[in-house]
Formats: sequence, C-alpha cells, structure tokens
Amino acid sequence: MGNARRELLGAGRVVLDIEDRPGPPPLRFETTGDGDLTVLRQGEHAVLLGSLTGDGCCRDLHLHRLDGYRSPLPPIESALMRSEVDWVHRYARWLEESGLDPLYDGRWKLSPRTAFEPAVWTVDLVRDWPGGLLELYCGGGWHGVLPLRRLSAPDAGRVKAYRKHVRDGTLAPVLLWWVPRYDGWLILDGHDRAVAALAEGRTPQCVVLTRLRDEELWRRDAERMTEELRQHRVRLAAHPASPGTERHRAAMEQGYGDALAELPYDPSGISTWPLPGGAPAWDALARAAVFQFPRD
Repeated sequence: MGNARRELLGAGRVVLDIEDRPGPPPLRFETTGDGDLTVLRQGEHAVLLGSLTGDGCCRDLHLHRLDGYRSPLPPIESALMRSEVDWVHRYARWLEESGLDPLYDGRWKLSPRTAFEPAVWTVDLVRDWPGGLLELYCGGGWHGVLPLRRLSAPDAGRVKAYRKHVRDGTLAPVLLWWVPRYDGWLILDGHDRAVAALAEGRTPQCVVLTRLRDEELWRRDAERMTEELRQHRVRLAAHPASPGTERHRAAMEQGYGDALAELPYDPSGISTWPLPGGAPAWDALARAAVFQFPRD
C-alpha cells in the first residue's frame, strides 16, 4: 500500500504525505481525452458515469450512479461511537489501510467540518437515485453533496439507531471527499449517518478529505509572494515614518505571513486517468446502466 508520513496540524487536522502510490488508486476518475465523459471507478467496477454538456462557464454535468460502491472505512459499531475517539486520525489510518480509497502520491488533508453554507445539505444534496444533474458555473459552481449509494429512508432501522446517536451527541462523522471538478463533495462513508443527522434537524458533522497542492507549486507561489513583500517594504521605506505607515506595515506583514502559512494547505485538483477504450467504452457502460435502471 506504500508509505504515508503524517503531519499533525492544529484544530484536529492531519496531513497524509503519500509515497510509493503513483496511481491509479482503487477509487479513481477516468476521463476521455476532452474530459467531457467521466467514469468514477472502484477497482474494476464503475460506480458513477458523468457527461458534461454546454459551453464556457455554464455547463451541466449529467450523472448516473450504479450499485456496488463500497466504503473505504470498516463498519463503525455503536460501542466505538460512544467511546473517546479521535475520528480524524482514525479515519486517516483506515484510509491508509483500506484498498478501496482514492489516495495516490502527494499530500492529503483530513479535517473536521461542522458548518456549511445553508444550501449544501438541503437543495444541493443530490437525493435522487440513480440520476442527477449538477449545474456548474465558473463563478460559483455547484457546491453540494453527492451520495455514492442510494440514501435510506429516515425511518429505516439503521437510520433510527443512528438518530439516537445524533441526539446523544455520539454519532461518528460523515467522511466527505472534496472534488474540485464538481465543486462539491462525494460521500465516501456515512450515508445513513448523514440521513440520521438531517432527520434530526442537524447539519451532519463531517471529516473532509482534500487533496493538497504539490510542493513545487506552492513553493513557487511562496517565492512570488516573498518578492512582492520585499517590494512593498521598499516602497514603505521611502515614506516618512508615521503611526499610519507603521500600522499599514504591521497589517501587511501579518497578511503576508498568514497567506504564506496557508499555501502548503491550499486545495488542489484531483488527478484523472485515461478511460480505457475512450468514448466507445463510456457509451457501452451507459447502455448497460440504462438496462440496469430501465425507468431512469
């Protein structure tokens, strides 16, 4: 499975630096040359088909999901949820050991998230199955949550058990994967837990998996910002010292310092791999999916 070094951050965050996993990973996006046709594949099994239509900044992503997706995490028992667990580190370890995960060489951050924009878990949660439509815009994108399996009913047995954990404050968080190409999140684990939290009128507590930028990219930006800071210092030095210029200098130094500190943790795009067989292979998968779901 390769090696992963851990970088511990504040606020319960951890970065996995994955080595010796050049890809493709078990859970991966495969695309045609133009990028308009996409397959999310787990192992040899296609679990999602995507087709982009439209031009420019207004494009529609038509989705069709197939049965067979498997969580990269093991089942989480009630007794474990009631114990004292550092879920971010536990999820990181399980992902490293999974064999069903999206990890490949590079840096990946896992961080807790409990607050989202109001529409993320309401109008932008894709509840339909198996189809779906995401409206992607350059200025904002879709910014919602996409399940990878059919959501259970709020009164299903497992969901009812999880709803008690919600009320007790012991429910394990949902594992989300930030996917920039969709400008949204995929649910990797915790579909029923998400339904339980929503049924109780709560926003699901989550752990978010995010691919980070490669070191050479953020170091290049750091060099550029450092040069900009040097030039600002030169310009300020040409002005007579005053309380106003000193305040400006302090605010500038603080702003650059904060921005430089966050550069190594900026999100990155996710690599895709060529779809074997190209568009004809995608068409064959789509025909089989329609046969599987004839009423879709």
